[in-house]
Amino acid sequence: MKRIAKDARINHEIRVKEVRVIDPEGKQLGILPISEALRIARHYELDLVEVSPKSEPPVCRIMDYGKFKYQQSKKAHDAKKKQAVVHIKEVKLRPKTEEHDFQFKLRHIERFLQDGDKIKVTVVFRGREITHPDLGRNMILRIIEAVKEIGKVEQPPRFEGRNFITILAPLQSSAVQATTPKPA
Repeated sequence: MKRIAKDARINHEIRVKEVRVIDPEGKQLGILPISEALRIARHYELDLVEVSPKSEPPVCRIMDYGKFKYQQSKKAHDAKKKQAVVHIKEVKLRPKTEEHDFQFKLRHIERFLQDGDKIKVTVVFRGREITHPDLGRNMILRIIEAVKEIGKVEQPPRFEGRNFITILAPLQSSAVQATTPKPA
């Protein structure tokens, strides 16, 4: 069934002299005066809905408009439920982060990627640390190298103010795994 605009005109809101009419079974009844089209719609105990107002003459379909709107909203709701939601998680590091802390953050990054989330890795420079951008670059490159089996670089490493950032996304196989519903 064709998608109808939210502001579709129905029954007496249609203000033209003639319309092309389609009956409830989808059969064309031809071009009829609006009064005749409304009479046929009343005979079926349904609504006359303008589905294509821009055509000449406008196309109207005989249908139960309330039921149609309900079905459209159900379809939209179901489509929204099936969308895979991808969150962006952020992991912040400093250029002088110790090895244990680095490994701890790396495990978080791996878990987020396996869950199907994107990760924004940020190396925050404070004060005079900005004079050693190579420390931040090396840290991000180590992370990229460590997660290359489960993630890929979506946005290459770059400076953003006093921060060195990159965005990592899960590989397709991980993303498919994340969209399948988990057993209860």
